[in-house]
Amino acid sequence: MQRKTMPSKRYKKALELVDAKKLHALNSAVEVLTRLPKAKFNETVELAFRLGVDPKQSDQMVRGTVPLPHGSGKTVKVLVFAKPGGAADAARAAGAEHVGYEDLIKQCNEGWADFDVAIATPEAMSEVRKLGKVLGPRGLMPNPKTGTVTDDTARAVKEVKAGRVEFKIDKAGNVHVPIGKASFTAQQIAENARAVIDAIIKAKPHSAKGAYLRSCTLSATMSPPVHLDVREFLAAA
Repeated sequence: MQRKTMPSKRYKKALELVDAKKLHALNSAVEVLTRLPKAKFNETVELAFRLGVDPKQSDQMVRGTVPLPHGSGKTVKVLVFAKPGGAADAARAAGAEHVGYEDLIKQCNEGWADFDVAIATPEAMSEVRKLGKVLGPRGLMPNPKTGTVTDDTARAVKEVKAGRVEFKIDKAGNVHVPIGKASFTAQQIAENARAVIDAIIKAKPHSAKGAYLRSCTLSATMSPPVHLDVREFLAAA
């Protein structure tokens, strides 16, 4: 029998400070989050959305990228698939940790995945697309819609390292997006959150009917969620 994990004293204290039934304006939600007891590590702050779309319909896919004004607070390891030449050299100069072609494809096929984002030139995609079954389930497959299939590898590498994050709806119609770290100031968290919320709203599929942004919560890795009042965002859209 699997033993249930009891909430820690820190988490119980956090629950006392969060009204699960209250809907907060963005700045109020951030203020609540920053008052919660902190974990012993620098937690990731995340927004979670429940959207009114049908993920089973190809024309209702919600996916994209958004640059965070204050970065993600995470050191991002970047891999670039490119044949020897200008694009490969530019990627290295921009700070990509791994740059190559056939050698990296072989390593990925063997299960290696010591990177956070994969970028590929359109030319390299003729072979990289064969890694779909390997990289796809891990969310690492380069995709033109997220700006990770491009000849301008230097720009793509710089944007990713500066704090560009990707969002994609899951099978249940939810989207989870990291927006920073608990060590960020309240203003930094709020401005990063606003950028992501605006991007999610703009990504609404034309075929989506009814309420699109159904709910949104703000949380840290080890905190309970703080519920946001989505009417604030929809009124400003």
